[in-house]
Amino acid sequence: MSDRIVFACSCEGSMPLDAAAIGRACGGRLETGDQLCGRELDRVRAAMATGAPVTVSCTLKAPLFDEVAHECGAADRIAYANIRESAGWSREAGAAGPKMAALLAAAAEPMPPVPVVGVESRGVVLVYGRDEAAVAAGERLAGHLDVTVLLTRPGAVEPPRQAEFPVLKGSVAAASGHLGAFSLRIDDYALPTPSSRQRLVFGPGRDGATSTCDLVVDLSGGTPLFPAHALRSGYLRADPGDPAAVERALFEASHLVGTFDKTRFVDFHAALCAHSRSRITGCTRCLEVCPTGAIAPAGDHVAIDPHVCAGCGSCAAVCPTGAAAYAVPPADALMRRLRTLLSAYRRAGGRDPVLLVHDGGHGAPLVDALARHGDGLPANVLPVPVNEVTQVGPEAVAAAFAYGAVAVRFLVRARPRHDIASLRRNADRLETIVQALGYGPEAGGDVVSVIETDDADALAQALAAGSRGTPAPAPAGFMPDGDARSVLRFAFRELHRAAPRPADAVPLDPGAPFGGLEFRTEACTLCLACVGACPTTALSDDAERPRLSFSESLCVQCGLCAATCPEDVITLAPRLDFAAWAAPRRVLKEEEPFDCVACGTPFGTRSTIERVIGRLRDRHWMFAGSAGASRIRALMMCETCRVTHVVAEGFDPHAPDQRRTRTTEDYLRERG
Repeated sequence: MSDRIVFACSCEGSMPLDAAAIGRACGGRLETGDQLCGRELDRVRAAMATGAPVTVSCTLKAPLFDEVAHECGAADRIAYANIRESAGWSREAGAAGPKMAALLAAAAEPMPPVPVVGVESRGVVLVYGRDEAAVAAGERLAGHLDVTVLLTRPGAVEPPRQAEFPVLKGSVAAASGHLGAFSLRIDDYALPTPSSRQRLVFGPGRDGATSTCDLVVDLSGGTPLFPAHALRSGYLRADPGDPAAVERALFEASHLVGTFDKTRFVDFHAALCAHSRSRITGCTRCLEVCPTGAIAPAGDHVAIDPHVCAGCGSCAAVCPTGAAAYAVPPADALMRRLRTLLSAYRRAGGRDPVLLVHDGGHGAPLVDALARHGDGLPANVLPVPVNEVTQVGPEAVAAAFAYGAVAVRFLVRARPRHDIASLRRNADRLETIVQALGYGPEAGGDVVSVIETDDADALAQALAAGSRGTPAPAPAGFMPDGDARSVLRFAFRELHRAAPRPADAVPLDPGAPFGGLEFRTEACTLCLACVGACPTTALSDDAERPRLSFSESLCVQCGLCAATCPEDVITLAPRLDFAAWAAPRRVLKEEEPFDCVACGTPFGTRSTIERVIGRLRDRHWMFAGSAGASRIRALMMCETCRVTHVVAEGFDPHAPDQRRTRTTEDYLRERG
């Protein structure tokens, strides 16, 4: 902020500005005004012309400031913060100076560009209905799109006067795809007869027909063709009995022609995925929470279809390895904004900050309504807008408390668009952790909670009734950077370091992505199958000695090691053990190697080789007597020496007394 020019506007004197508090946090050059979008606009224009980055405390007139920035060549140097509805228009506006400072400082935190994926629609639409309403919809769209009407179990439908588009019969049995690439399997498919007079008469039906199209307008009134159908791009569903809903669907369909950029919400790294190994299923967390079916198994990992993904971010919030990482913004970028927000609030003199995490489509209008028609947000409640509330993972919440927050509230709809079960689990899990570390209030109460409401007054009541925890005595100031799992590990270590009452370990619920292993050492044979199955290298071996080591900070509790272990000696232990996270790798089991009796090279473990020899000697005909001694010696050799020994001795695996190759003549002679 040292070279940034910050403009704080009182919006025609409708709110007080604490210039001293704002200046302490923002640094650089602070300019205050009463009407920056009108009579003082030239001040903003002059600041932009200097070449310095500029922050303007107004989002209402952002389009006007964008025009000025474009004229001055400052389009990439301007940032906006809403201090009016979020802070100034409030019953506690007089104490909101630190919050304004925090919002202005956080707005300057750079965000990476949003990744996109291309989608093309050529305007081929299937109107799926049951009566004349579908045919009428097809007629409305025929002037804009390439229309096909499919009627499921139609009754008496009057034949059209002119066959401008196909009207077919059939029922959609299965559907897949997205805008520009839908594929439908149709049963009872039939064409109408040209001689249909009073009603459409269809020929014999057949099952298994296939249809491809760019758009689907579903006016059937039946079960939706897709899960979370409202989030499937290109699938427009309306109640045929609601004319207004039908009109909205037809209007939207008529505009879905061309090439579009769809946000790629999730950055997926298959190499980090812990879904399965050797056909043994491990982690399925993302598969369980995806509402749209965009995620499917694909061998040892899963695959995420970016065209179907609706961006809820639940997969990234529950992914333990960072294979599915949210990209709007990435976890480390969001945490850097939280760091700036909370540190600026603290520098400006703010106390007991509460974070209100909300989305733009639902939370922002509620905050605005509360400011315009109610008492506004409390002075210590800092709004944190995100793309989707469900994208916020445990690393962000842990970092918030480490940075000095006393509570985190998630604001969601009364009827959420996405399933928030994973959000609730994460909130409950983080509540357990922060309470165990002393961040909770002395009198009890939740400091990590979910507020479900569509009413601004109910939001105000929930914020007023919420508990405030104990802030970190010495808040952290770490700068997050790196992949999602690395950021998470670092955030939890800082959360523990800054805790009011640090605890070495916190027991967690089954399914938590953190934990250790209960290991029955005496039954382990050091086969190291678990090492090969572990996707995060939490379990590792040693190239020099028979040794099995474990790093608890890398364990994601996927269960692959326990499912793979042939001796069944591994049990998952969900917990957050900060001492183990800080410690080096722990040796679970180590044995003396067995040295090859021929060349001295160590191989295998002494206990395993001795156990095998003990079980075979004098108990199996191949290893009995004097002839078996040579075979026993072969078991005591490394792979290279064993091959040489077997060839030299001329071992026959079938019988100890047969040295010559048996031929057909030998068998015929014995029969005679």
